[in-house]
Amino acid sequence: MVNIADRKFEHIVLAEKSQTDISFLNQHFDYEPLFSAHPSEVDLSLEFLGKTMKAPLWISSMTGGTGSAKIINENLAKIAGEYGLGMGLGSCRPLLDNSKDFSDFDLRKYLGEQCPFYANLGIAQLEEIIADGKVSLIRDMLTRLDADGLIIHVNPLQEWYQPEGDRFRLSPIETISTILNSQIPVVVKEVGQGMGPRSIKKLLELPIQGLELAAFGGTNFSKLEKLREKSHNLTRPEDLMFVGHSALEMVDQINLFINELNNKCLCKNIIISGGISNTLHGLWLSEKLNCSSVIGRAKGYLDHASNIADLRAFVQGQIDTLKMAKAYLVAK
Repeated sequence: MVNIADRKFEHIVLAEKSQTDISFLNQHFDYEPLFSAHPSEVDLSLEFLGKTMKAPLWISSMTGGTGSAKIINENLAKIAGEYGLGMGLGSCRPLLDNSKDFSDFDLRKYLGEQCPFYANLGIAQLEEIIADGKVSLIRDMLTRLDADGLIIHVNPLQEWYQPEGDRFRLSPIETISTILNSQIPVVVKEVGQGMGPRSIKKLLELPIQGLELAAFGGTNFSKLEKLREKSHNLTRPEDLMFVGHSALEMVDQINLFINELNNKCLCKNIIISGGISNTLHGLWLSEKLNCSSVIGRAKGYLDHASNIADLRAFVQGQIDTLKMAKAYLVAK
C-alpha cells in the first residue's frame, strides 16, 4: 500500500501533467456529487428483446469464418454470458453454404439462455435465398445456432464499394418484409452510416424485434471496402463514404416518430451504436431515447477480444462507469 507521504509526493510530481483544458469538459451531464455514497449494488438489469440482460451493453456484430474469428467470438460470448450482455454475430453467410465454419458461430453454450443472441445476414444474401425459395435455410441456421432471431444488415453503399460486392435487385424494405412474413424474428441495422427519417419511420412501423442504429462516426464499411482495393478504382470516388446520420440525429428522429406513431410504433427495442466513443456517450444517448435501449459497440470489444482477461477488465470498466454515472450524473 502507498503511504501518505509517497502519495503526496506523487501528487506534486503529477500535478503539471494533470492540467485539463476546458475543451475536455463533458457537457452531456450535470455532475451532482452530494446525494449518493459510492455505488456497490446497483441494478443495471433490463428487459430487452424478450430476455433479461444484467447490463445495457450489446456486443455488436463482428466476425466469423476466418482464422482468428473462433477465439475472438468465443471470448466475446464467454464475457457476454458472464456479464449478462446481448450479442450479435458477424455475417453468417458461410453457414449457408456449408458447416465448415460452424464452430466460429456456435456460441449459445457460452452465453446461456438469458442473453439475447442474434445471427446476421445481409440483404443481398436474403434476396438470393428468397429468389431460390430457400427461406427454410434461415430457420435451420437459427435452430442450429439456438439464436433468438436474425439481424438483417442493410448495406447498399458497402456493396457498391466492395470490389466483389453484390447488387440489390429489390428494395431492402421489400426483402425485409418478405422475411417478416416468414415469421422470423428480425433486428435491422445499417453497417456504419445510419439511416434517414423515412427509413427509420418505415422500420418503426414494421413488427421488427429491434433496430440497431449502426450510425455514422464509427467503423465505416464503405471506407473499409475502398481500402481493400488492390489498385485505386477511379469509378468509385470517395464522395459516398461520407453520407449518413449520427446516432444523436437518429435518436432525435426516433423520439419524434414514437410520439407521432403512438401505438402504430411496433418496434420497441433500440440498440444505440455507431460512433459511440465511450460508455458515457452511449448512456447519454440512451437517457435521451424514449424507449428501451442498450449501448452497442463493436470495435471497443474487438480491441480486447484476443485476451479474455483484458476483455473482462474492459467490460467491468464499462459497468463500473455506468454505476458511478447512475450515482452522480444527470443527463442534460
